[in-house]
Amino acid sequence: MIWTIISAIVIGLIIGGLARLIMPGDQKIGLIMTIVLGAAGSFLGSWLTYQLGYKNSNGGWEVIPFIVGIVIAIILIGIYVRISGGRQLKRAGR
Repeated sequence: MIWTIISAIVIGLIIGGLARLIMPGDQKIGLIMTIVLGAAGSFLGSWLTYQLGYKNSNGGWEVIPFIVGIVIAIILIGIYVRISGGRQLKRAGR
């Protein structure tokens, strides 16, 4: 159970980080939201890919669900930035 949570956090960070690198402009979101949106993109991308009939018959690393997860994470980050209005993070001492 704990390894599932840790792997979801790591994959969410990777997918969310790659999505933010690909997106143009500066997204004013924090690390936690990057992980959450990346994990959601990964989950939805894998689910959608398998619903459309993808099968990894060769074994190994599943590239197509990974790429679809990044695309969905880009969409989710864009929606989040648009809804939040691009609010800047408040830092202590500023």
